[in-house]
Amino acid sequence: MARILLVEDELRMAHALITGLREETFVVDHVAKAREALVHLKITSYDVAVIDRRLPDLSGVELLKRLRAEGSRLPCLMLTACDAPSEIVEGLEAGADDYVAKPVRFAVLLARIRALLRRASGMRATLRCGDLEIDPLAHQARRGERQIRLPLLEYRILEHLMLHVGEVQSRAKIALAVWSDGCEPPSNVLEVLVSHLRRKIEHEGERRLLHTRRGQGYVLSEDG
Repeated sequence: MARILLVEDELRMAHALITGLREETFVVDHVAKAREALVHLKITSYDVAVIDRRLPDLSGVELLKRLRAEGSRLPCLMLTACDAPSEIVEGLEAGADDYVAKPVRFAVLLARIRALLRRASGMRATLRCGDLEIDPLAHQARRGERQIRLPLLEYRILEHLMLHVGEVQSRAKIALAVWSDGCEPPSNVLEVLVSHLRRKIEHEGERRLLHTRRGQGYVLSEDG
């Protein structure tokens, strides 16, 4: 069973998350302050930390900076009441591996935690489809010798498809993995992002890997 440290000072929400995570068989420790979290992290080994951005002593961003400065590679997910791009970027640059916007939808949080656990597992340090590969820990993609630079949403789409090579993924499944609220994006946003992603991972002369299944979704496969 994976052990999670929840750092959240809103006690009603913390109780709800603890109850849900324990029902999913996770072991959960809870603290309400960043300094308490630092103490727990020194004496207990965790698989994931879920950290609120706004805490009563240090901010979640400052907590992350301290952890990364100490060399910790613990997968960390940040909870934020504001999903403004500037706040998201600040959290990711401080060392967060992912974020979920408040109000938290538990299904989304659970999916993100499980994705972090998959990334951290030694069995799947690198994900591959043909000569396309991504390093989930470094958030880097390459095809053969060619490095591919991807914005956050395009990277998340690719990572989700790489975790399910050969399996058609519906819009709803991709949305749950990619968007913080788990809702399907408006109009043709997903189609545009997939189109941009396809152009970046499939240059002229390279084998097609990203396929559209009309009425079903998208799939990464060498077989077409």
